[in-house]
Amino acid sequence: MKEQHLKTPFTTYSSQSELPEDVIRLVEKAKEAISTAYAPYSHFHVGAAVLLANGKIVVGNNQENAAYPSGMCAERVAIWSAASRYPDEIVKKIVITVKSSLKQVNKPVAPCGACRQTLLEYEVKQKEPIEIYFMGETGIVIQSHSLSDLLPFAFDQSYL
Repeated sequence: MKEQHLKTPFTTYSSQSELPEDVIRLVEKAKEAISTAYAPYSHFHVGAAVLLANGKIVVGNNQENAAYPSGMCAERVAIWSAASRYPDEIVKKIVITVKSSLKQVNKPVAPCGACRQTLLEYEVKQKEPIEIYFMGETGIVIQSHSLSDLLPFAFDQSYL
């Protein structure tokens, strides 16, 4: 037996104002997407903005359902919309931001496991990393340089 350790590189920004200009634009778009999220049960609104290589920005937001598993996360709504509209474009970056009507979220909210797996599928498909930025309403912002950093030991087509 041999115990081993993984290291996950990431960058932190002390606030949204420190972000690069193109990422600030994505944050603004993700925040706009929050306004049309459908979250009557959790009151936890999520917005996502995807930047494509052609410069287009595609947004998504969470869509809840009384049968909780039937809802959909903002990240998957955004990436699937981008893939449907621009199937051959490279995804460069994705920004995820949140807002709760129950309390202020002051720490980064990372994508759930299902979203990580879905986003990684596009990273593998395009053979190029996707930068991901995630944040709360306030506080630090975390940047991961690749989805594979967020999902080590991922399941992909090589197993099929």
